[in-house]
Amino acid sequence: MDRLARFVITTGLFLLVAGGITYNIRPDLKAWLGSILLLGAILILAGAYRSFDEITVWLNRRSTTTGLNVALTTILVLGIIGLVEVISAKHNTRLDLTAGKRYTLADQTRKVVGGLAKDVQVTAFFRVDQAERGPAEDLLRQYADLSPHFRYEVVDPDRNPGRAKRYGITTYGTTILETPEKEEKIAEVDEEHLTNGLLKLLREGRRTIYFLKGHGENELEDGSRNGYKQAKEAIEKANYQVKELLLLREREVPQDAAVLVISGPKRDLAESELQALQTFAEQGGALLIQLDPYAAPSLKAFVSRYGIMVGDDVIVDQYARTMGGDYLMPIVSTYYPHAITQNFTLATLFPFTRSVDVAKPLPGGVTAQKLGETGPGSWAETNKGELNRGKVGFEQGQDRPGPVPVGVVATAQVKRVTGDAGADRDAGGKSDQPSEISNRPGPARLVVYGTSGFAANNFLHFSGNRDLFLNSISWLAEEEALIAIRPQEATTTPIILSATQGRMIFWILVVVVPGLFLISGTSVVLGRRRSR
Repeated sequence: MDRLARFVITTGLFLLVAGGITYNIRPDLKAWLGSILLLGAILILAGAYRSFDEITVWLNRRSTTTGLNVALTTILVLGIIGLVEVISAKHNTRLDLTAGKRYTLADQTRKVVGGLAKDVQVTAFFRVDQAERGPAEDLLRQYADLSPHFRYEVVDPDRNPGRAKRYGITTYGTTILETPEKEEKIAEVDEEHLTNGLLKLLREGRRTIYFLKGHGENELEDGSRNGYKQAKEAIEKANYQVKELLLLREREVPQDAAVLVISGPKRDLAESELQALQTFAEQGGALLIQLDPYAAPSLKAFVSRYGIMVGDDVIVDQYARTMGGDYLMPIVSTYYPHAITQNFTLATLFPFTRSVDVAKPLPGGVTAQKLGETGPGSWAETNKGELNRGKVGFEQGQDRPGPVPVGVVATAQVKRVTGDAGADRDAGGKSDQPSEISNRPGPARLVVYGTSGFAANNFLHFSGNRDLFLNSISWLAEEEALIAIRPQEATTTPIILSATQGRMIFWILVVVVPGLFLISGTSVVLGRRRSR
């Protein structure tokens, strides 16, 4: 190849490389860079045409043919690897071999993400060197594998201050979930926060939780020890709307009520209010009733219609006192299987509570079960006089021995009376008049606890109290998926060996196996020396 052809080809290559790099830096110079790239290509073609004979001779060489075959084979292998990577990126399978299934998403998460009907964009703001970035990105990748509608991006707010300002990002780790219509912000990227954030994002509107008032119930705006201000804030953070209800004025429960909470009434309800509650239940309503000891006897009779027995007693727990509490603050750590208590392992504190149990037999159309109970060192004290004097002791045959249930959940296909509206009912809600199943969207749901104090400001954040309260709200609102989804905990499985097994492993791994390698190596070396 003569010098002119070599110079033209070299100049053309230089123009192509320089134009490509410049376009990557300044894509706005599109017109100028296009001319440079075109000029470079023309120069290369001109140089190749001038040296066509020399290029033909070079291609006919054996070494050139071998080199081109190697290059083409390499390109083919790389192409196959790239194709496999593309396929595996869209269709991959993870195998979780950990004992506690630490890296397996919950069934609720799979259901929520797999059922996405609209695109969800997730933007997580982490520094490049932040330790939490890797696990967060891995979790987001697992979510993206479940649905093509789930897309994510991890952004460094320091390198992209404009985007951070747009979303109002002030702390690292903040994540934005958004659809074209709505936006949700979470502070942590773990399965619980991410899935609950998705549920809030996809839920149409906000459901309303009503709190009954007018009978000395816990005040929602009261920030003192016994107030419910923190409970109200916790419910609102779960994307519910909280309102108060004065049934004496409204006469009926509003149609938009997802749940009606009756929390610690000090006075009895009027007959008209009880009738409104009955109508609400017959229409498929949901009630969370928290009855403090010796208060509101009419509500005790009301819940008995649904197979729930509220005792005239106070639970005493002698072990709670040894743990630094009061003997009227029983600890609950035993729970029965239900959506409210699913995977619930936290202890809860029930201050000044009465017993709540399931009636036997249950009324027709009612299913009920206990939620939790106190420990064996507790009992239900029935002597109110001894409680007032501060002298309590278990009396066989009079007090109920522990464990004592403190909460019951019930669902009821409530029957509406079609005969005389003024017909008398017994405590179980029975009537001699003919009846029929009411036409309503679903069964009534009730959760009854023996105290309102466990969700008060002073005790709401004790261990599992807050979770149990919010789980009850979510189940009653028929949003079981909003019940706390906790990540799988890492578990360690130590290998416990006997003395014989320990000595066997020592001899095999430390003596026998190295000895075999030593003997094999020595034999090879000696064999080579003899052959020489």
